[in-house]
Amino acid sequence: FGQPEYSQIPMAVIGIVMKFFQIVISVVVGLSASCTPITGYNIGAGRNDRVKSLFSLLLMCEAVIGLVAFVIAEVFPAEIAELFGASGESVHYLNFTVKSFRTYLCLIVLACINKAAFIFIQAMGRAWTSAGLSSIREVVFGAGLTIILPMYMGLDGVLWSMPASDALTFIVSVIVIAMIYRELNLSVR
Repeated sequence: FGQPEYSQIPMAVIGIVMKFFQIVISVVVGLSASCTPITGYNIGAGRNDRVKSLFSLLLMCEAVIGLVAFVIAEVFPAEIAELFGASGESVHYLNFTVKSFRTYLCLIVLACINKAAFIFIQAMGRAWTSAGLSSIREVVFGAGLTIILPMYMGLDGVLWSMPASDALTFIVSVIVIAMIYRELNLSVR
């Protein structure tokens, strides 16, 4: 994409990919936020068994949403781009669109689980833990990898920054979720 006539392609395509991602994450946030009052009530009632069950169910549902989004992004990237006005574009545009969807969103399942965990943990009254996880995702991994990876991988580094951020954040989230499950199990007995 070193030629001037193709220089606008990456920005336009990333905009389309991000719009699709935002739609998926909006569904994830809506489902997670709808658990907030139920979580708060059960925390207040001391029903940690219900909190744990709801958290498990939420994580499974968010994984399914992420899996559906993953299949759509992997199988229909050109068709999604056309929904956002990309019909009739050059073959370079189409090729970069397909590559961007398949790379940038390859771990969208983990992104959905991470977002659900951030919101649910906040609903449990652990705002600092939630904010810490979210900051690790957005600032440390998100911004950091977006700066570092392109130095070594060029434009591909930008595309790989999101899945790398999601994978690293997922590792941290699993550790935090395991600790929360352990605490919930201890308080149920």
